[in-house]
Amino acid sequence: MHATEFAKSLDKVAAASMIALHGSERHLKHSVVAQLCESYLGCKMEDSIGLTQFAGKDTDFRTVRDELAMVSMFSPKKLVLVEDAEDFVSQYRSQLETLADKSNSSSLLILDVKTWRKNTKLAKKVAKTGIDVDCSELAGGQLAAWLVRTAKEEHGKQLTRDAAQLMMELAGTGLGLLDQELRKLSTYVGDRNRINAEDVQTLVGGWKAETTWTMVNAMRDGNVDVALSCLRQLLHAGEPAPKILGGVNFVFRKLAEATERSRQGTSLRVALKEAGVFPREIDAAEQYLRRVKRPRAERILHKLADTDYNLKGGSNLPDHLQLEDLVLWLSGAVPQT
Repeated sequence: MHATEFAKSLDKVAAASMIALHGSERHLKHSVVAQLCESYLGCKMEDSIGLTQFAGKDTDFRTVRDELAMVSMFSPKKLVLVEDAEDFVSQYRSQLETLADKSNSSSLLILDVKTWRKNTKLAKKVAKTGIDVDCSELAGGQLAAWLVRTAKEEHGKQLTRDAAQLMMELAGTGLGLLDQELRKLSTYVGDRNRINAEDVQTLVGGWKAETTWTMVNAMRDGNVDVALSCLRQLLHAGEPAPKILGGVNFVFRKLAEATERSRQGTSLRVALKEAGVFPREIDAAEQYLRRVKRPRAERILHKLADTDYNLKGGSNLPDHLQLEDLVLWLSGAVPQT
């Protein structure tokens, strides 16, 4: 199961022989251990006396086995966590296979590894008698769903789909950072139940995000020199080209959608509103589409898709030249191709 679904399986923990946490997302692993502390030990992770942690490279099986067997006068149950356990698992695989054959009602071993080969004897045993938890990174729809669910369950806020998408564009896919940004946003909106994309645009991403918005607005308004200057600042600061493109996508995809709605008969202003353009930016967006004319506007999605493909290896041109070309094209400063 994936770590995001682990809470639904807490009733299986008591009978498990051991738990394997595999994947690279540390935030998910921490979340699973925290849930185990609350359900298995009956206390918060930070207050847990029954949680013992070992570094996999610095411990041996005998130490871990003895810790599992040791009776504590302070806690009736015990969790023993071996972190970064690749070497530990490799060295003591046969002993762990034996341990996986039986459960212990008063102690539970947790193995924290990056990779977990499902075809090994140990993995097959854990699949039958224990629990293996996939803690791999989330992306796309799964990540957006996690953001929306976390905002609701932990902060009592409704995070809009647009806001979730923008958070992913600005803050990346690391759950630890995204969780911090959700906390900031929840405090920022105060008593308001809803977190929208405008809130994210205001608060998330620091000066790089602000520079991205300045660049995008300059592209929309035809201020090519300002747009190119912002682009160069971002690239000089080490901002990855795909992330810069993500900010451009967020704005110009909406303009492309509004163009299509308008082509089908909806008035342009209504189309811009239905496409999710911020109310305060509808006038500027309408002026942009009228300035660049419909033939170019109808090719916005194609241009964005081509740039994304080229940045991922479809072109031998350096990233900065590809992004400069996109800035000039979307700004209307070069002929349509």
